[in-house]
Amino acid sequence: MKILLLCSAGMSTSILVKKMEEAAKNQSIDAEILAVPIAEFETKLADWDVFLLGPQVKFRQQEFAALAAEQGKKVLAINPMDYGAMRGEKVLATAIEALSETA
Repeated sequence: MKILLLCSAGMSTSILVKKMEEAAKNQSIDAEILAVPIAEFETKLADWDVFLLGPQVKFRQQEFAALAAEQGKKVLAINPMDYGAMRGEKVLATAIEALSETA
């Protein structure tokens, strides 16, 4: 499972990535998780399974979701409360749920 988090500069989500990696490890889930700036979305589209947008770039969800849908992939906005509290387990669960819906 490859989960890509997208934010303004790729910096603010790095802590959340670590929390998600910890949650995946604790649940014995094999996951690759990375945070990058939204400018990299189209170049990463083919190689990642699901895309999560930070609250600060949520306004791009509709645009990115349309592009991802062409490849059978999902783009979701991270719940602002989960993002702010750095709830890696909840954000990971969101990604897993999105993947199960596309399978």
